[in-house]
Amino acid sequence: MSDLVESNNLKTNYKSKIHEIIFEADTPSGKLFDIILLFSISVSVLAVSLESVDSIDHVYGNELYVIEWLFTILFSIEYLLRLYSVMKPVKYATSFFGIVDLVSILPSFIGLIFPLAGFQSLLVLRALRLLRIFRIFKLTRYLGEANALSQAIIQSKNRIIVFLSTIVVLSFITGAGMYLVEGPSNGFTSIPQSVYWAITTLTSTGYGDTVPQTPLGKMLAIFIMVMGYSLIIVPTGIITNQLVRSTEISTQACPFCSKDGHDSNAKYCKYCGSKLNPVGLQ
Repeated sequence: MSDLVESNNLKTNYKSKIHEIIFEADTPSGKLFDIILLFSISVSVLAVSLESVDSIDHVYGNELYVIEWLFTILFSIEYLLRLYSVMKPVKYATSFFGIVDLVSILPSFIGLIFPLAGFQSLLVLRALRLLRIFRIFKLTRYLGEANALSQAIIQSKNRIIVFLSTIVVLSFITGAGMYLVEGPSNGFTSIPQSVYWAITTLTSTGYGDTVPQTPLGKMLAIFIMVMGYSLIIVPTGIITNQLVRSTEISTQACPFCSKDGHDSNAKYCKYCGSKLNPVGLQ
């Protein structure tokens, strides 16, 4: 019995060590792992991008193919280690980064079964994994600000919905007005086309593919342009009004649900309530 308990403890400690290295950046080993990982991701994305250039692929196609599969194998091993080191693999597999990690390696294997032209270009999705850079070099202040911003947006969602609804209604009204004023002879061939023009003008994009010709149409265009500048400050004010300073957070990830963003002095996960320190967990 004692041998069994000792074996289980060794297994738990081994999983805890892997979890610490892979999921956390507070330790030297975890930081080194993340740096190597981000470098590997960058090189693999670069290799896939170069493979899409015909002149480069014609000369170095075989080398790029080998590099692609080398990183695919390495990322596959890393993904399996992530699943092994967490207490609830399904939680991690269905999380945002879990899905990104899986999607980043699937195209290579699917390409073996269904060799479709250009399918390998989907491997550039690996660039999404560069989002992990926020966990490196203890850049937790950026995670804190991102958390504060996301909370402000969530709290302001009703006001933002009302604001966007107002923009849509205003675009339809001004678009319909421009259609009546200018007409098909000046490029405003339909109300949807006129609404498209109103939106591009209201957002200060102004593609210039359709331009009002009549004095009344130009006056309406000026009104929409000025209104566009005025509307820029509205969402900024709404979100700024809701912004609150978050407490300092750590890079530690929960070994059960794989979520991070915990307070620096937290002992338990704020999402699932599990103990954050995996050492000694049975």
